Amino acid sequence: MSDETPICSAKGCRAEAVWVLAWNNPKIHTPERRKTWLACEEHREHLSQFLGVRGFLKDVVLLKEWESGDSPSRDS
Repeated sequence: MSDETPICSAKGCRAEAVWVLAWNNPKIHTPERRKTWLACEEHREHLSQFLGVRGFLKDVVLLKEWESGDSPSRDS
């Protein structure tokens, strides 16, 4: 892995990211705003559940699709 390889956002994980979890906190973000966490295969479900139970999760997209701009949730 190079220094530019995206890594998982899970605490302590150094695995390469495969997924983008797009989210926002409606109490502090405008509806169109998207924050992102990155996830490896192992942590995608855990991070999705963490955001989902709070009502923050908006979309889960493969990183390569997010980077190519194929995701409908991606900010312009």
